[in-house]
Amino acid sequence: MGVWAVVPVKELDRAKERLAPVLPPERRRALMLAMLEDVLAALAATPSLSGLAVVTLDAAACRLAERYGARIIEIGARDGHSGAVAAAARLLTAEECPGMLTLPGDIPLVTPAEITQFLAAHRAAPAFTIAPSRDEQGSNAIICSPPDAVPLRFGENSFFPHLAAAEATGVQPIVLHLPGIALDIDTPEDLTAFASIASPTRARALLELRERAAAS
Repeated sequence: MGVWAVVPVKELDRAKERLAPVLPPERRRALMLAMLEDVLAALAATPSLSGLAVVTLDAAACRLAERYGARIIEIGARDGHSGAVAAAARLLTAEECPGMLTLPGDIPLVTPAEITQFLAAHRAAPAFTIAPSRDEQGSNAIICSPPDAVPLRFGENSFFPHLAAAEATGVQPIVLHLPGIALDIDTPEDLTAFASIASPTRARALLELRERAAAS
């Protein structure tokens, strides 16, 4: 399909500030790295992707991305989630890449099977495929063909605006509800929901280690 995956990652020292009531800064940073590795591992194990890129200036995120063979994109890395994705879309379009899959680094339950299913649902260009967050407010995964086919604006209430943006460009959006992709971890409630699901993820192992340390 020629689709590249793009994961934007802001500096980890500012990561997951809404988890501050339950996790101190060093734990939030460690959790973000663990979740990012879960996402990168799933993407790297998806054979139907043509490439993997991480938009970041964070040194630890760069080192982790390089371990999974990801391309590092620095352009737009400090322009927020939307700015980082837009910069990657412009770059990939200029390089004549047929399509872009973008997803965040905080969905540790994502699997290669889900990504493969998501890619398989995507149509020939021009096309737009989206998987929402569990509350249908956020846009947790999007495929655009070509990469700049639809203007993307992420945020807490982006799912329905993205559907409207696709339709405004003349593209009928495809919607998939995928449980692993749907659970992004931003709040203490999200963390509780994640902890209630058994998984072999690095993020869950980190949380279990924290629980054991607290109990001892």
